[in-house]
Amino acid sequence: MSRSTTIKTKPTTRKGRANDTIRTYRAAVNFLNSTVNYERTPLTREIASQINLGRMKRLAAALGNPQSAYRVAHVAGTKGKGSTVAMVSEMLRACGLKVGTYTSPHVMHVRERIAIDGREISEAAFARLVNDVSEAASMPRVGKPTYFELLTAAAFLHFEREGVDIAVVETGMGGRLDATNIVKPDVVGLTSINYDHTGVLGETLEEIAGEKAGIFKAGVTVVASPQTEGVTKTLRACAAEVGAPIQFVGQEIGFSCRFESSRALGPHTRICLTSPDGHFEHVHSPLCGDHQSLNCAVALGMIAVLKSRGVEIDETRAIEGLSKTKMQGRMEMISDDPRIMVDGAHNAASVDALMRAIGQNVPYDSMVIIFGCQKDKDIPGMLKHIRLGADKIIFVGTGAPRSADADDLASTFSDLSHKMFQVSEDLDDALSIADRAVGRDDLICITGSFQLVARAKRLIASKKAALAAATA
Repeated sequence: MSRSTTIKTKPTTRKGRANDTIRTYRAAVNFLNSTVNYERTPLTREIASQINLGRMKRLAAALGNPQSAYRVAHVAGTKGKGSTVAMVSEMLRACGLKVGTYTSPHVMHVRERIAIDGREISEAAFARLVNDVSEAASMPRVGKPTYFELLTAAAFLHFEREGVDIAVVETGMGGRLDATNIVKPDVVGLTSINYDHTGVLGETLEEIAGEKAGIFKAGVTVVASPQTEGVTKTLRACAAEVGAPIQFVGQEIGFSCRFESSRALGPHTRICLTSPDGHFEHVHSPLCGDHQSLNCAVALGMIAVLKSRGVEIDETRAIEGLSKTKMQGRMEMISDDPRIMVDGAHNAASVDALMRAIGQNVPYDSMVIIFGCQKDKDIPGMLKHIRLGADKIIFVGTGAPRSADADDLASTFSDLSHKMFQVSEDLDDALSIADRAVGRDDLICITGSFQLVARAKRLIASKKAALAAATA
């Protein structure tokens, strides 16, 4: 595959490496957990103002700048990033390319974040990478990298060693100062921008958009989801400032969609898209919800740009790959009796999209929502959307250090709605309450954070295993 930049060839293993200090997966996880982790400890604007990419650049340089050894598709936004990454990755894989993906946060375990061709990194490979990255981080000139910086470096190094053709990389919290922003991408995708992490990224949508637009690069096309007028204006100004062509779905990119239902696919959406770089007709959007149709449009637009830049893409095969896209922790049904769905919607816009998607795609008589979120979120905004979809709400803690108190959630909700709610001491108790409240045609939905989703999946899996053992 042709490239516009020179690629350095490196061996798959490093020679002359110092003796391993991290030999096991558990040791690697313990080491990472000993570092500063802003996913667990709230990042204030004062701390954020002191952050720059210098440390990440020095860490990457100490590793030989592995992020320069392959093409990159870079994705930012408030919601829909993970879905867009998944769709782009599946399309590229279907075209015979070796594809690395780097995403966050994880649901069940940290290795989910780093994958090649849909297979998450092994425990042994993860331990080796964390060891090597920790050695590079120990050099005096590097500094003390954070949890996310170390993981990002490990992902970039893994992709180089395994010889991927392209990596699809999701930003973490923002964009401009995100550890992933040391890459030189071939295309940038920008999903919907909404309020989240306002204490760090800014109080207005325009301020948040400016931070997200920090990943724009000269000459690199940006494919953007439809945005508010103010955000669109901000993004166009940022793109013009750095010399990045920008294409908005619904403007430079012609877009239409229709909702339909068939015996084979059930309720689903088909989209048509015409961009400056490609044309797609009646494509089945593989994930539920109107918002996912827009994410699908961004993914298709990115594929068209990559093809125009010399990436070997067969559009027919790409669409076949798109149909195989699945997302863990996104409208995922984890139990049939009772029907239990989990979704990691963790901001107001995502909760709104979830309620709409369930209403459009999932038949039910009554819905009980088990809700828990982090305390630094827009809690009133999330609860306003929850009240529109739920017939009953049960509030719980997420089990994470930043968890909002369940009683505080209930107090806020009581000021917004007269709907029924309860407070539960833990998720197991909440599920028992919900189970007693639902019938065969009802739905239990667990949402508000990925931490809560992970706990739910472990708990249901444990119950299923115990039942299977009892009836064996």
